[in-house]
Amino acid sequence: MEISEQCVVGLTWTLKDTLGDVLDVLEEPVEFLVGGDDLFDAIEAALLGHEPGARVQLQLEPEQAFGDFNDQLLFLEPRSLFPEGIEEGMTFDGAALPAGVNPDLPKDTIYTVSEIYPEHLVLDGNHPLAGIALRLDLTVRSVREATEEEIGRGTAGTGFFKVSPTSPGNGTLH
Repeated sequence: MEISEQCVVGLTWTLKDTLGDVLDVLEEPVEFLVGGDDLFDAIEAALLGHEPGARVQLQLEPEQAFGDFNDQLLFLEPRSLFPEGIEEGMTFDGAALPAGVNPDLPKDTIYTVSEIYPEHLVLDGNHPLAGIALRLDLTVRSVREATEEEIGRGTAGTGFFKVSPTSPGNGTLH
């Protein structure tokens, strides 16, 4: 079966930056709904017409993937508002940040603690891959008809590439 709109494709991949550094390897196939919210448009376009066994290589510019880096999503917050033992790399849901943080922080964003100072810490609301051009080497492992439930939800339920409808071009890689 060829990949077309409203089908589910099982993929494995190697994700690299433009310097060739490996960012992610997916060895076990994960299913994504083509024509839904699971994949970036550029990935779907590259996959259309391919069958199981196909290998597709493409480069995604930041605007085709996780968006450009936005320095307006960097916030310096008092360290005392956060729990003891906080470490760089920890993430917080914007809707669940401690009381007292900057009220201008968007609540629909996941924040990563990017730097810790004695009195403050930096919360970064950018996706870790924002501003980075990506090279994606995909292998199509399976193709099947999407179920009515998957089409209705707009997803095969995997959440690896989750594109936020409120900010086009700015997704979340889990």
